[in-house]
Amino acid sequence: MMPVCTVFFLPGLGLDATAAAPLGEALDDRFRLVPIEFAVPAGEPDAVDGSVDALTRTALAAIAREADGGPWILLAHSMGGKIAAAIAAHVLAGRTGPDGESGLFGLAGSVLLAPSPPSPEPMSENRRVRMIGWVADESTLDEEQAQEFLSGNIASSLSDADSASALQQLSRFPPSLWRGWLEVGSREDISHEVGTLDLPVTVLAGDDDDDLGSTAQPALLKDVYPRAHFVPLPSTGHLIAYERPNEVAKAIVELWDTVIEPAPQTPAEWGRLIASSRTDVEVRSNFAERAVPDDATYAPLALTEDQLATLRRLADLLVPQPGTARIDLAARVDARLAGKPGDGWRPAGLPDDRVAYRLGLDALAQTWPDSPADQRVLVGRLVAGEEAVAAFPTAELSRRWFEDVRVDLVQSWMAHPASQARIGYDGFATGGTAPEPVGFSELAAGRRESWEPRELGRLGDRHENHDQEQHERDDA
Repeated sequence: MMPVCTVFFLPGLGLDATAAAPLGEALDDRFRLVPIEFAVPAGEPDAVDGSVDALTRTALAAIAREADGGPWILLAHSMGGKIAAAIAAHVLAGRTGPDGESGLFGLAGSVLLAPSPPSPEPMSENRRVRMIGWVADESTLDEEQAQEFLSGNIASSLSDADSASALQQLSRFPPSLWRGWLEVGSREDISHEVGTLDLPVTVLAGDDDDDLGSTAQPALLKDVYPRAHFVPLPSTGHLIAYERPNEVAKAIVELWDTVIEPAPQTPAEWGRLIASSRTDVEVRSNFAERAVPDDATYAPLALTEDQLATLRRLADLLVPQPGTARIDLAARVDARLAGKPGDGWRPAGLPDDRVAYRLGLDALAQTWPDSPADQRVLVGRLVAGEEAVAAFPTAELSRRWFEDVRVDLVQSWMAHPASQARIGYDGFATGGTAPEPVGFSELAAGRRESWEPRELGRLGDRHENHDQEQHERDDA
């Protein structure tokens, strides 16, 4: 089976990419697990100093190299948790990456393992000083120190193989990164830069983890991730990737099966185009936010629960979505009514949008028929201006209000990047962040340019040979 989702693993302090091995064994073949390497020896070109900025830049560069345009999940442990928050904020803002031109697209959610928060990491000062002292002479941890760290971060013994692997990683972990994280990175407060992240997140934490355990995490992260689902793990310490790999794999699978897969997916070729330097930062940011799967437990902000239910019934009739992948159009309209920018105008004679929606939906609910056929008749009469909604004095005002409702629902569907791909619209990719301006040069019907997704037509003559060669290389 071809993987449907990439999982980028960000390891914690003392560990390296090798720590992903137990998770790779536990995950099924729908997922491509890509560990990010932070533990590069000092002096090498890719070595990092332990600051949040340096670690984030390293992770962004690695993700940019490995991302295939499809959906991806951040899987982050401890130190990696703070970096995951910085990455999520970067991606949702549509910012360019290390190359200064292209960005990233496709972040669908996160699974965090005893994560360090965006705020300064809680840690006993005595413990911090002791751990910094282990690398005072710029040497790596010795066998006794590595064993002390391992024993202090697990609730029960690991298998011989896992214990040996963890100790080996600790014994070769770069002292500069160890010191840099404890002295600088862990103490940094990036809460303001990160803000609130509207992202589906699962947080796993051990009951026997003193600083970053299950009792601490809700207070540390609830304001950062309002959609977070907190999962306490009994008889578990801090090294969750080794102690509970099956539970970690289960959390990833559940996030995919219940939240991400039921949402419309942007085809990989379109995802690569959105991430490319042809797309403006603001456009990429809008697409990144709109592509985030809807919250199944969404609570209305502008409407009541009953009004939202009525709007959902209307959405099903006015903008039917085939298949199982659906956008919660009504919830997105409600969020817009609650404060997100709208189109800036309303029909003469109607109150402001929020009031008009409430009045109109309440009135419709009173006369909403049970029969699907009768529902379609009612909608048709409203569209034609032949039916007055009791909340408004005339059928014409009812028609104007209902036209606004239809426009809002259609706009919410059209604004999603998967919808743009479905209708074959790539006009958003004519701005960009590259030094030179970009646009279209092929304007004939049925023709496309070398950068456009393949299904949009036959390649223009002057690009044909190059494109054929490129496709042959891609298929090799």
